[in-house]
Amino acid sequence: MSQQGYVATPPYSQAQPGMGGYPAGFGSSPAQPLYAHYGGQPQSFTAPPTGVMKPVSSPASMPPPEVSSQYGSTGQQNGAHPQSVLKVVHPPLAYPAGPGPMQSPQAPHTSPPAQQPFQTAPPPTMGHSTLGPPPTGPHSPQMAHPQSPLAGPSMGGHQSMGGMGRPFPGPPPPGAGGFQQPGPGAFGGQMAGPGMAGPFQGGVAHMAGPPQKKLDPDSIPSTTQVTEDDQAKRGGQVYTTNLRGQVPPLVTTDYTVQDQGNASPRFMRCTTYSFPCTADLAKQCQVPLGAIIKPFAKVPKNETPLYVVNHGETGPIRCNRCKAYMCPYMQFIDGGRRYQCGFCNCVNEVPAFYFQHLDHMGRRVDLYERPELLLGSYEFEATLDYCKNNKPASPPAYIFMIDVSYANIKSGLVRLVCEELKTLLDNLPREDGAKSSTVKVGFVTYNKILHFYNVKSALAQPQMMVVSDTAEMFVPLLDGFLVNFQESRAVITNLLDQIPDMFADTNESETVFAPVIQAGVEALKTAECSGKLFIFHSSIPTAEAPGKLKNRDDKKLINTEKEKTLFQPQKGVYEQLSKDCVSQGCSVDLFLFPSQYVDLATMGDVPTHTGGSIFKYSNFQVEMDGEHFLSDLRKDVEKAIGFDAIMRVRTSTGFRATNFFGAIHMNNTTDVEMAAVDCDKAVTVEFKHDDKLSEETGALMQCALLYTTVSGQRRLRIHNLSLNCSAQLSELYKSCETDALINFFAKSAYRAMLNQPLKTVREILVNQTAHMLACYRKNCASPSAASQLILPDAMKVFPVYLNSLMKTGPLVGSAELSTDDRAHQRLSTTAMGVEDTQLLLYPRLVPLHNMDFASDVVPAPVRCSEERLTDAGMFLLENGRSLFLWLGQACPPELVQRVFNVPSLAHVPADLSSLPVLDNPQSKKLRSIIDSLLDQRPSAMKLLIVKQKDRSEMLFRQHLVEDKGLHGGASYMDFLCYVHREIRQVLT
Repeated sequence: MSQQGYVATPPYSQAQPGMGGYPAGFGSSPAQPLYAHYGGQPQSFTAPPTGVMKPVSSPASMPPPEVSSQYGSTGQQNGAHPQSVLKVVHPPLAYPAGPGPMQSPQAPHTSPPAQQPFQTAPPPTMGHSTLGPPPTGPHSPQMAHPQSPLAGPSMGGHQSMGGMGRPFPGPPPPGAGGFQQPGPGAFGGQMAGPGMAGPFQGGVAHMAGPPQKKLDPDSIPSTTQVTEDDQAKRGGQVYTTNLRGQVPPLVTTDYTVQDQGNASPRFMRCTTYSFPCTADLAKQCQVPLGAIIKPFAKVPKNETPLYVVNHGETGPIRCNRCKAYMCPYMQFIDGGRRYQCGFCNCVNEVPAFYFQHLDHMGRRVDLYERPELLLGSYEFEATLDYCKNNKPASPPAYIFMIDVSYANIKSGLVRLVCEELKTLLDNLPREDGAKSSTVKVGFVTYNKILHFYNVKSALAQPQMMVVSDTAEMFVPLLDGFLVNFQESRAVITNLLDQIPDMFADTNESETVFAPVIQAGVEALKTAECSGKLFIFHSSIPTAEAPGKLKNRDDKKLINTEKEKTLFQPQKGVYEQLSKDCVSQGCSVDLFLFPSQYVDLATMGDVPTHTGGSIFKYSNFQVEMDGEHFLSDLRKDVEKAIGFDAIMRVRTSTGFRATNFFGAIHMNNTTDVEMAAVDCDKAVTVEFKHDDKLSEETGALMQCALLYTTVSGQRRLRIHNLSLNCSAQLSELYKSCETDALINFFAKSAYRAMLNQPLKTVREILVNQTAHMLACYRKNCASPSAASQLILPDAMKVFPVYLNSLMKTGPLVGSAELSTDDRAHQRLSTTAMGVEDTQLLLYPRLVPLHNMDFASDVVPAPVRCSEERLTDAGMFLLENGRSLFLWLGQACPPELVQRVFNVPSLAHVPADLSSLPVLDNPQSKKLRSIIDSLLDQRPSAMKLLIVKQKDRSEMLFRQHLVEDKGLHGGASYMDFLCYVHREIRQVLT
């Protein structure tokens, strides 16, 4: 299936009330439409707000509204614009012909100014994807225009998606390089009209009208096709970052980055690489302007690690006015004696030690010796001015805090943790090239009281000190609590052997929690260092102590105004704890082993604000879940990380960062504070205009992260990125990145659900999507019948992701889901990068039964729908959190024998959590696929074997995101029809 020519059979008519999973009356306008943005009060308006899709003439900078004469010419400028057109017509009507070839209004193309260090990337040609009517024979309307966007591959369809940054076969398209910015609404714009009602019940059976022909599922835009096409086009290539506003390969594509002046997409991705020039344009299209920044992203071995620059005792060179750090966007003038800041245009003197002559091009002679003038990402060594109290930083410490209450002793967890730590501590993180880690370690056990251990290397036996007054927490020993593992190995091993036996006969089932974190913070304060607490905890803290919690889980609140309170952390003690942790650079990682409700929304609050993680193993059993937990613990202890971090995002004039999402703490509006930041944590940033942007200079951003390394050095990590700006909306849509957009929408919605009913949140999501797509249709697409759904090529699979987001646990509102699980998914998503949200919202479903077991190639994933499963098949499904091996009822016995070593499907044990190690090609290949997946993903996944028609299949089915949701939510097909109806409502 080609990217543009979706030729569909006639689908059913416009979504009827009550159709396809939407309750009756869904979509009828309320008497007064609500306009609101997240966090704000809904206000009623009777007229549409200005800047939102009004059928009036567009501003001068915009192409005029579609007029037939505008597109009447058949002269193709850049080939047909591929677009997705889904026909939604009432069956009795005749099918309108698809749009003919279109020509874009020509716009002046500004050449980049001479002093610009980067060329501007020509944008890819405009793309839409079209889902149109079927050919009606040899003289079908499509055949009349071989270059029509509707022409499929079999009809000689012409696709012209020129790659970003490649030369064009002709004049550039209108307004090269522009992004729209959202207005003041929810995810960047005010929303009109009604939206999704609660969980969508009902099905296609409810549809009104004559019998419908079903729309072919293969004809609607496919995520797997989009990722395959991008892999085919850009996979295995070197992506150089020397062009401004260049759209990178998708996160699913395998590519190598060569840094030539802009940060690698591994560190920074944007929702669009061409910002709109004005706030009005941004408000009009409602595409949020955002960047997802992963400052510590893993760099593959075949890419260069970041260079470290030392500017001497004076510290890194910065602009005097805006404090931006020296980077490739600084322009040297006056023979090299001064430089003009690319962010605020201030002219600064070049310090004498940094002076260098310019060549005939105006570039410094030492350009190629200075990473900070040449590259998008690099580090500076920080001076004492960047350290707390102007004292050098100390290496961080890891404190292991084990809940030794009855539940954890009985399950075998305490023994498991103690055994693992004996060997795991050899793998503490260390600087590249260092022989051993300088990270110190400490140990605490607790139930209602806390036990601290002195493990000084000089001792023959570890010593225990008990603190029973949990209200006034203090650390009872200074010397010997935090030690070097290598020096104290014998004493620590001795301690870890003793702990499980010491508490073997305990009957204590009550625990404390807040005092445990408090103790960790106090210990780090005393040692004057930053660090991380690893807390292994079993139950809701009910013992009399600060931070005591009560069970407030109430299923009666689901789908009411008060449902949001279930996700709001309980205020007071934990809020203050988060602040204490951040100011000390103390990150908290929480490993939870609950057998019932633990109020994860509150217990997870401190980890979520300190750059930490939450791991949850419900009803933990060592034999079943032990390996899963240990894999998570190993990854967590060994991963690359920075401590006591503060991040600031600076921008060039005309726009600024206004909103931040992540595992972060904000004391003010600009400084993003993170007690720790590791290689998997991302911060999503939203930008707003405060002035006009210029097409010539583009939009620049610089992310500066000040942090302490694992060896105790203070460093600044800098990531720079330059984007295009345009007065043409078409440029914005062309340069969008769906995966980054859905990351932004997910985080915005998950934050909004703390303040607004889920129904409102879902309505805002659909509304904003409808506005984004309606604006594209109105301003960028060729005129066509209203019955056609037209999607921008770069956003054609956005609806499938959005529908999947609305079916996630946090947004569904079903009493069948555990409140803690919903809170857990909500909190974990907050810190996810683009790769993680992409996979979470569109899992990989890989057919294994007919693959070539002799080759190294992994089969391509298929669409996430039950229709793709076959009775004789074997499929692997993974979303970065869960991993399933699905076995069809008629799965060939010989394949079952070779993989599981049992004669038939009936003999496969249901509780297997790993595959047996067998010496045959099928077993080896399958295990290598699973091992490489587990290696790539940030968290470990427990393998679940699912047989077709078994009870366990329900868990598996909720990940088939193109189908109707098990707990409410429409199928992809129904959702597309619903969105189309909303778009028509916006346009009329």
